[in-house]
Amino acid sequence: MAAAATCGSVAASTGSAVATASKNNVTSFQRRGRRASGTNDSGPRLVSITGTRPSVRNGQLLVSTGLPALDQLLGGGLAVGTVLLIEEDKYNIYSPLLFKYFLAEGIVNGHTLLVASAKEDPANILQELPAPLLDDKCKKEFDEDVYNHKTPESNIKMKIAWRYQLLPKMEQIGPVSSSRFGHYYDASKRMPQELIEASNWHGFFLPEKISSTLKVEPCSLTPGYTKLLQFIQNIIYEEGFDGSNPQKKQRNILRIGIQNLGSPLWGDDICCAENGGNSHSLTKFLYVLRGLLRTSLSACIITMPTHLIQNKAIIARVTTLSDIVVGLESFIGSERETNPLYKDYHGLIHIRQIPRLNNLICDESDVKDLAFKLKRKLFTIERLHLPPDLSDTVSRSSKMDLAESAKRLGPGCGMMAGGKKHLDF
Repeated sequence: MAAAATCGSVAASTGSAVATASKNNVTSFQRRGRRASGTNDSGPRLVSITGTRPSVRNGQLLVSTGLPALDQLLGGGLAVGTVLLIEEDKYNIYSPLLFKYFLAEGIVNGHTLLVASAKEDPANILQELPAPLLDDKCKKEFDEDVYNHKTPESNIKMKIAWRYQLLPKMEQIGPVSSSRFGHYYDASKRMPQELIEASNWHGFFLPEKISSTLKVEPCSLTPGYTKLLQFIQNIIYEEGFDGSNPQKKQRNILRIGIQNLGSPLWGDDICCAENGGNSHSLTKFLYVLRGLLRTSLSACIITMPTHLIQNKAIIARVTTLSDIVVGLESFIGSERETNPLYKDYHGLIHIRQIPRLNNLICDESDVKDLAFKLKRKLFTIERLHLPPDLSDTVSRSSKMDLAESAKRLGPGCGMMAGGKKHLDF
């Protein structure tokens, strides 16, 4: 019902805009700057909100995910009105970091937060947000951590394969000021309590919002999803993020963070059985949520344990209903943890889907071989470089192991080492 209402409002607003344009006998494209009559009135422009910027590709308003390297991979940032789905790693160690970066970026920019979880109290989640790096004092600590992990410039070309030397680096080193788009954060420190207390946030803790005696009609959403949708809708309408009611202060962005969606803690059984009774509850929830986001100044990030969902058809529908899908693959507990090819990384990151906004075609990421590592203070995303074999003392068995590992990477990396014959440089 909410999705239908939002679609109706969009159609009504579009019809009124067309009628106005035809009445004035002008097109929808207007020239920027002063009019011919000499007035100061200019054409329509994007809303100017702190912590946002327009996309240079399609003009969509963007917000930062809290990780500048991830913003670069997504085309400049997370578009307002879209859903970013994070596929959790197996032991749920690294996906909460991306979730907290997104919330921390909202607090630094003064955005309104809506934190929903069925596992942890949102107040406790905010207490664990990383500290931002904004001034010169933090820059010294940042540089110490970065340059301790870097090798001298004279040795870089000897340790990087020749075909990677001319490729651009994925991670931009150096903290940025509060006036820039996107910030860096220190994962070893917590955000100051003054910033958290001064922020505007709303928490949704499922055990406190729902009672065990609630009766639910058949063929409907699970009680947890229903309560969450009602909570999100009330915040959007009451605080004016939908545009129908003017916001009390200057226009702002609502950042929505939903943790562990689809897990059994939300009352969903898609992780317990292949054909559960509530197999359509998650897809219905995402469909209505996208309808709310499309007509409001809001952006949403969702973490989901997709590795526990047994029905692959549900995963395909969830991917279709999400605008951006990013998967995290940790090396913990796998054979890659002891593989010398991945010794400098903690896991792989997969950009499975990029949004197609105001475009007729779907964008695809041109970078396939991406890896991440968590240092003492930083979470970085880099290209997965294949280590060169420059030593004559390396055993034949280790060479074969590296070749087999490179072959499993696919077309993105190590194609020269995938054949039967190997070239030594």
